[in-house]
This record gives sequence, structure tokens and C-alpha cells, in this order.
Amino acid sequence: MNTINETNFQFPKQKSVYKGKVREVYNIDDEVLVMIASDRLSAFDVILPRQIPFKGQILNQIATKMMNDTVDVVPNWLVANPDENVAIGHLCEPFKVEMVIRGYMSGHAAREYKAGKRVLCGVEMAEGMKENDKFPEPIITPSTKADNGDHDEDITREEILSKGIVSEADYTVLENYTRALFKRGTEIAAKRGLILVDTKYEFGKTKDGKIVLIDEIHTPDSSRYFYADGYAERQEKGEKQKQLSKEFVRQWLIENGFQGKEGQQIPEMSDEKIIEISNRYIELYEQITGEKFVKANTENVLARIEKNVTEFLTS
Repeated sequence: MNTINETNFQFPKQKSVYKGKVREVYNIDDEVLVMIASDRLSAFDVILPRQIPFKGQILNQIATKMMNDTVDVVPNWLVANPDENVAIGHLCEPFKVEMVIRGYMSGHAAREYKAGKRVLCGVEMAEGMKENDKFPEPIITPSTKADNGDHDEDITREEILSKGIVSEADYTVLENYTRALFKRGTEIAAKRGLILVDTKYEFGKTKDGKIVLIDEIHTPDSSRYFYADGYAERQEKGEKQKQLSKEFVRQWLIENGFQGKEGQQIPEMSDEKIIEISNRYIELYEQITGEKFVKANTENVLARIEKNVTEFLTS
């Protein structure tokens, strides 16, 4: 199966291209951005050597659906989806923070809690909590947006404001938007028999100063989901929760001695493991959206994307 590792397009009126861990973003005439979701797989802020078939299409289509399902509560950057792997949106100046919101003590929060910490990003966590317990209220634990593949770092609201990373007026909007999106995401997940455990949102400012949601939303790469059925019983018994997220990739890497730390070797992924991960992403798509996943034609995937994007930009 053909996968997308990287792209090197030259679209009409293209000014520049930015290549992130998973997405590649083309600036068209300082007006719109063409965001292409590759099939690269990132974990612990490291891009793994092999790509996952259909992963980019899955992430792009979940994010698009979720943007359309939340645009009535928070404005977003999206203009069009001319291809299964592509989102085109308004040019924005991104805020240099990721707004992470957690409804449950899981993942990074649970690891910090286990290490004895009771304050995360300036937010207090109560004593006596167990991994995957629900917080009384969702907590916002922002992180700095890393450049050049560096690790994202936890940061407090006070540090963001004192360092002038975001103004207080704008940050208040980001917090309100984050809570509104998480509330809607929780409602959407509940209809699918899922619990939205935690997620992250990224925001930017349009040329006319409007704050909008950008990048991905409620995808298995940016979010953690539990199956609602049996959650309480598993929690009561101290059992692991049934998860629907990229966490299964992280756990496999941890079991094979890799957490992105210096000197650690990325374990080799067999063809069987690649297909297994691809199938898990398809399962995630179908569970999260409630729709059957339709595989795009990948016979000549780069030519397909170039044709569809160029036609949109020149129409």
C-alpha cells in the first residue's frame, strides 16, 4: 500500500511550506493554508521510521467532521476539503501554546501523579485519586508549542501571561473556547458510547484578529477516549480501561524499551505490526464518527492530492 511520508509540491501562488511531525502546511499567497495529513506516525515527540496506511486520511476526515460539528460553538479556520488527506483553511498566526484539557486522571497526568506530583501546570490535583478517575471538573493544563521537533513542555497560566506568550484577554478566550469544545466533544463521544478523556486544541488569529480553532480536533492522535460501557466497573476493580486512542502505540513502544529518551532505540515495526496499527486507526475512525471508513485510492496518492488541490486553488 502506498503511504505518504513527505510531500514536495509547488502549488500556484505558493509562498512557503512548513513540515510538522505529521502534517505539511503550504502557504498560498498569504491567504490560505493547504494542510496535508501524511501517514507519518509520531509518539513521544519522535517521528517513527515507518508510515501507517490510511492514517493521514483518517485523521484529516475525523478532524474535518469534528470541526463541522463544533463550528456553532467555536469558529474554526476550515474552508474546504478538496481531497481525503487535505484541509484548506484561512491563514492564521498560531498561538504558541497548546490548550490541553483533561476530564480524567490519565496519560501524562497519571504519570506525573504517580511520580508524587499534586500540581500540574499550576492546577492542583486532589489526594487519593486513582489512575483514570474523573476529575471533579475538567482541568486545563497547557503546554508550550515546540518548534523543530523539540518536546512540548508543561506551562502554567501565570507563566504564559507573565512571559507575554499570550495576552490575558486572548488567553481568557482560549480557555472559554477550550471548555466549550470539550463539552461538545464529550456530548458527541457519549452518543458513540465513548468517554472523551482528554484532548488538546490549537488556536490561531486570522488577519482580521479573529481567534479560531486550527489544526486537528478530537482525533485519536490528539485525544484519548475510553469505552463508556464498563468504565465504572473496571475503575472499581482497579482494572485497565478499554481505550480508543494512540495510547496503544505508546504502550507498545514502552514495552519495547522506547519512550523518546536519549540513547533509546526505536523498536522495529514488522509489516504485521504496521497493518495492525492501520486497522486500529480504522476502528478508531468508525467508532468515533459512527460511519464506515472508505479507503481512498492510493495507487498514485501524491498525484491525486496535487491534482485535487491545484483544481481547487485555480477554480
